[in-house]
Amino acid sequence: QVQLVETGGRLVQAGESLNLSCTASGRLDGLNSVAWLRQAPGEDRDFVAAITWRHGITYYRDFSGRFTISRDSAKNTVALRMDSLKPDDTAVYYCAALFGPEPPPRDYYRANLRYDYWGKGTQVTVSS
Repeated sequence: QVQLVETGGRLVQAGESLNLSCTASGRLDGLNSVAWLRQAPGEDRDFVAAITWRHGITYYRDFSGRFTISRDSAKNTVALRMDSLKPDDTAVYYCAALFGPEPPPRDYYRANLRYDYWGKGTQVTVSS
């Protein structure tokens, strides 16, 4: 059993930065990667970023550099730093964990990748 809890979502103004955190607990043997995904109002869920647990390899939907994913293996946490936030970043941000073998890199970008565990999400609202 694995539990994921996201924290850090709140109301911010455009241009500000925000740090989200995902804390994993339970049996983490075999954890392959942790990802952040988001769902904006009226939109489908989108992949944001992922990081492999063992080596910290990162994957991003957008390589503009506004978002940065990182992990702290000692604390079993994964962070998502968001800079220069825009109103269209408004969404519920979810943390998800994937166990088992390493998938093909292209699979990380699929929003419907079959993650094994999900958090409940944290709301990020960006006002103009």
